Amino acid sequence: MSKKKNSVTDKDILDPQEMFLTVELDEGGTETFQILKIFEAGGRDYIAVCPVDGSEDVYFYRHFEDADGNPSVGNIESDEEFEIVIDAFDELLDEELFDEM
Repeated sequence: MSKKKNSVTDKDILDPQEMFLTVELDEGGTETFQILKIFEAGGRDYIAVCPVDGSEDVYFYRHFEDADGNPSVGNIESDEEFEIVIDAFDELLDEELFDEM
């Protein structure tokens, strides 16, 4: 699993109907991700995504909604926060695998 280190701006688009996220990259251009899961960890909401280019990497961002329910994402600010997110995501995966048994 990887941590994406690109700045997230207001131009980022989260389309919950299509379940894709397009991020503007620091070096220019954009990258599109498929949304895997929106989940809570440490009192905040996060989003797990993977590139649509077929890569098996998973990236994580903070997930926000404004008063009107419009979603946006932000960067994870520290290694400690990232560890909390990874641990919560791993627990979710373990629970889903257990439920499938």
